[in-house]
Amino acid sequence: MRERLVIGTRKSALALWQSSFIKEALQGLFPGLHVDLKHIITLGDRTQDTNAAIPEIGGKGLFTAELEEALLAHEIDLAVHSLKDLPTALAPQFSIGAIPARGPADDVFISRSGKRLEELPAGSAVGTSSLRRSSQILHHRPDLRALHIRGNVDTRLRKLRAAGGEYDAIVLARAGIVRLGLEREITHAISLEEMLPAPGQGALAVECRAEDSELLGMLSKIHDPSTAAETTAERAFLRELGAGCNTPVAALATVESSGSSREIVFRGRCLSPRGTDLVEVSGSAPAGEAEALGITMAHQAMSRGFKRLCAS
Repeated sequence: MRERLVIGTRKSALALWQSSFIKEALQGLFPGLHVDLKHIITLGDRTQDTNAAIPEIGGKGLFTAELEEALLAHEIDLAVHSLKDLPTALAPQFSIGAIPARGPADDVFISRSGKRLEELPAGSAVGTSSLRRSSQILHHRPDLRALHIRGNVDTRLRKLRAAGGEYDAIVLARAGIVRLGLEREITHAISLEEMLPAPGQGALAVECRAEDSELLGMLSKIHDPSTAAETTAERAFLRELGAGCNTPVAALATVESSGSSREIVFRGRCLSPRGTDLVEVSGSAPAGEAEALGITMAHQAMSRGFKRLCAS
């Protein structure tokens, strides 16, 4: 068995939490294993000071490309990502060795004044780097302004609280807030009717070299089949639509058990960028058919006008 592993990680507080979580899980399962963290700076880290939209800077590889380069160079053995940051198709040299049990998948609203989303005055500015979030906000509140905001969780909170700042509120993933112990900052949880999450939100992905069979065997011990099934359906939906950072697509799948059977229940939502139009789909399938369910849901969205939304 391996005696030492190196995890590549970004230096943000949330990335360090995620990598440390995997480090502790592996060391708890394999006594005598020593795990080091190696800090790696990504393009996403080098562009934190701009409020440009993610697709304009680098898209889905914004926080992962340098980590994958380090994997290929054998500088690290594994990398821990927020699953929603990973492209839906990996290069053949890489494998997702584990998707641990998911954290909360929903989004939360944090306002400067303590007002809820529905209470904000017309014209208020809500900061988010996600077109998925901004389009859903504008669908419910077309009288608000959605402004781009970049930065780690603490950076975004600082921008919100800054005297004379341009943001009245921000929207963040609950999982990151909970993992950093910042629940006190939450003004309110946004309902799933108002905002479905990004595919894979709340889940972690442990990536390694596809050839590293020994490590893949070790990582299988921290893999959660239910979370894997849920996120497989969500990511298949995103992939089949050909959607990415520049397309407002949201999805949430949940595994539900009834006696000895396990079923995946799926909800998907696609919107026009300004949130004026949307297409919603829903369905279910046995848990072993996660990929097929996501693909079926994507085809339903296409038949209901997905491409029209993208062009509007």
